[in-house]
Amino acid sequence: MSDTPSRRMQRAEPGNEQRGDARADANSDGSGADRADVFSEHCPSREVLRHVTGRWGVLLLVALLDGAQRFGALRRRVGGISEKMLAQTLVWLEQDGLVQRIEHAVAPPRVDYRLTPLGEQVARRARALVDWIEGNLPTIQAVQREVGAKASTQT
Repeated sequence: MSDTPSRRMQRAEPGNEQRGDARADANSDGSGADRADVFSEHCPSREVLRHVTGRWGVLLLVALLDGAQRFGALRRRVGGISEKMLAQTLVWLEQDGLVQRIEHAVAPPRVDYRLTPLGEQVARRARALVDWIEGNLPTIQAVQREVGAKASTQT
């Protein structure tokens, strides 16, 4: 049986939750009410997905699981991120309600970033993905080498 758009829509409807449908259990209350559809071209959930699953979003969310941190500490923790991308990603995550920016009324000014409760939920899931990638990297790299070697002999 093929997985057509209409079949995907059917599975997403409340009462049609199936074990293989990741959308069925995405809401913590399991109600399925007001569900977004990330597969829909115009669904705003795609923008949130882009913010969360982009390289910097995942790394910042996981880094913030260790607690509130200042901008400089986050920049040091997430190797390779530019100051501009760090600032932009933190703004996106704040706008999505996943990160809270805390300004302290001290001199010199001090700003911390921490996860909101919603941010903690997604960050734990992102950490699971990061842990899986780190744990399976040798296998993934072996497959990449094998596929690369096959591709080079076919050209």
